[in-house]
Amino acid sequence: MNKSMPSGASMAEIAALVGDPARANMLTALLGGQSLSASDLAWHAGVTPQTASGHLARMQAASLVTVQALGRHRYYKLASPKVASMLETIYQVAGDQPQPRRRLPSYVDTAMREARTCYDHLAGELGVAIAEALVERRYLVLDDEAGVVTRRGRGFFADFGIDLDAIGRQRRCFCKICIDLTERRPHVAGAVGAAFCARCFELGWVARVKDSRAVSLTRKGQAGFRDRLGIALPPSELRRRAA
Repeated sequence: MNKSMPSGASMAEIAALVGDPARANMLTALLGGQSLSASDLAWHAGVTPQTASGHLARMQAASLVTVQALGRHRYYKLASPKVASMLETIYQVAGDQPQPRRRLPSYVDTAMREARTCYDHLAGELGVAIAEALVERRYLVLDDEAGVVTRRGRGFFADFGIDLDAIGRQRRCFCKICIDLTERRPHVAGAVGAAFCARCFELGWVARVKDSRAVSLTRKGQAGFRDRLGIALPPSELRRRAA
């Protein structure tokens, strides 16, 4: 059965949900791709757990988030990559607007620029460097919106431990391009970007940073990215501070 064309009223409803500062902060926290509890999201939004639950119920009803019950706890995540893409686009548009005077960037801001998750794929300086290396080695061919994996690229991804045939059966865009929010250059999204990101976590090349979308490049990751893709990256800001 065909779906009816969305109306201006339905668009306004979604915009109003996203436009509330508390809900916007919750959705931003979920852009890291992880499932978070209502208490975690209340902390990110700066509201009480009861208030957070009301916000989450409204966003769940609008299919912005989904919930899974594990024991006594309920964990929320973004409902789909489409929601993540919408949020990232809003951030890009917001970044083009004149910005008010603000505090100096913290080391966490710097770490976010260096490497972070954009829903389920890698972004920031690291994500852009990966995209450029994949293109330079002719593993990917990119246009303004999408990418194609070459024959040489299929061999690289298979050797890297990624089954392209399996991810190609997913009901989502196979290889999508995102213009990075901070770098203003492409990084790789879609099923290919998500699989590459997941594999980097599996290999221990990157590690999540608590209460942030930032990821930390590990020593193993420094060596791996250099050997596999010729990417020479310094230690992450968080590791430099710990040294």
